[in-house]
Amino acid sequence: MKLLPSSEIWFVTGSQHLYGPGPLKQVADNSAKIAEALSTSKRIPYKIVFKTLATTPDEILKVCEEANSSATCAGLVLWMHTFSPSKMWIRGLSILKKPFLHLHTQFNRDLPWGEIDMDFMNLNQAAHGDREAGFIHTRMRLGRKVVVGHWSDPEVQDRIGAWMRAARAWQDWQGAKFARFGDNMRQVAVTEGDKVATEMKFGFSTNGYGIGYLVAKIDAVTDKAIDALVADYAKRFTLAPALRKGGKEHDALRYGARIELGMRAFLDEGGFKGFTTTFEDLVGLRQLPGLAVQNLMADGYGFGAEGDWKTAALLRAMKVMGEGLPKGTSFMEDYTYHLSPKGHQVLGSHMLEVCPTIAAAKPTLEIHPLGIGGKDDPVRLVFDAKAGAARAASLIDLGNRFRLIVNEVDAIKPPKLPNLPVARAVWECRPDFKTACACWILAGGAHHTSYSYDVTTEMLEDFATIAGIELVTIDADTKLGEFKQNLRNNEVYYHLSQGFRA
Repeated sequence: MKLLPSSEIWFVTGSQHLYGPGPLKQVADNSAKIAEALSTSKRIPYKIVFKTLATTPDEILKVCEEANSSATCAGLVLWMHTFSPSKMWIRGLSILKKPFLHLHTQFNRDLPWGEIDMDFMNLNQAAHGDREAGFIHTRMRLGRKVVVGHWSDPEVQDRIGAWMRAARAWQDWQGAKFARFGDNMRQVAVTEGDKVATEMKFGFSTNGYGIGYLVAKIDAVTDKAIDALVADYAKRFTLAPALRKGGKEHDALRYGARIELGMRAFLDEGGFKGFTTTFEDLVGLRQLPGLAVQNLMADGYGFGAEGDWKTAALLRAMKVMGEGLPKGTSFMEDYTYHLSPKGHQVLGSHMLEVCPTIAAAKPTLEIHPLGIGGKDDPVRLVFDAKAGAARAASLIDLGNRFRLIVNEVDAIKPPKLPNLPVARAVWECRPDFKTACACWILAGGAHHTSYSYDVTTEMLEDFATIAGIELVTIDADTKLGEFKQNLRNNEVYYHLSQGFRA
């Protein structure tokens, strides 16, 4: 994946000098063993390093300052092995800019009932040391994840791993750049937003670039580079006969490859992590980019159609969260419905741009008319998406805050669609179609989404906590009345919450 940051998580343990050097050495040794065991677990996606045993306000401040300035530190795991008076943590936590997870655990899993004495009790008192820490975190109104249980517990490790993926996605957003080829399309509202507020809140920037700059890169691509990429297409995809060498549309395939190579050159040169396109601004292009967008998404770039830069950024974040996982993440759109009394289903697709990482089988590379855009017929990958549990997510700008909306869905094997020449997914919504769609619309969810089989609701919840934004989830337990009341409650909470840290 392009421009993916090198990431590690710092394990920081709190204690105090009350216990003397012997117990403190034991605390440090135990912490190092936990960090090593977590770091080598297959359930933990990135490296965890034991950074320090913090026993004074100055030590705590120092490690928080170091974390802020570290390019590799994606976040911290905090644990209080013993009692650690939490006033010591105020200065450090006040300046900490990196996300943290509070792990409520203890070194030993089982209590040695017949051997317990006061030395054991003094050493192993996370049961109330972590409660002291929890108070100051809450008093300071700090967003964090709390994970409870023994550090060797698979569920505990999975929850830590989910948070780590969210923390890395947040790290990836800091300083990220997204290119907008053209502007917002027509008079669509949800794809607009406040790019200044977004950069202040999330750390990434979005800027527009005239299509002429992209066309210059596309025109500069050499025939030799096109030959190599077309040969690669033939290995990875099943080419329609008309696109094969000697076929009547082979030149269209070569032009699709030219677009991909030109876009890659532009994005690489500018250090961009995602981009948008629009079929209203294609001056100088023969085709609307389809195949190029699909392949770039497969390599981890964020994408939003029709100028939808928020979805491009969210898709990049979800690509980072799912990095290394096998099932795939894509740009998506709820396109049309199957409203049979026997069961309601959503047909998700887009004109061209669905990522092949979600394909159930080897995609076919085809060419068909598009019907809009007024350009030559574009090449694109056609495939059915996988069956399985998935999530569709939307990031919207409500003016006074940002909201992340998540709907859990169950994708099924699509029926035969012989006349639909684009990639597609079919799913059933949780808890049911009518409730899910009503909730989505009431929450203001966009028609574009980031759709993933790998990224879990827990990861997205952790990401929203790190970002300090509202999350609303539509899942198997959602009830429409409760959902509507939660939206009303959230309006009050987020209006007042800016003053709650005093």
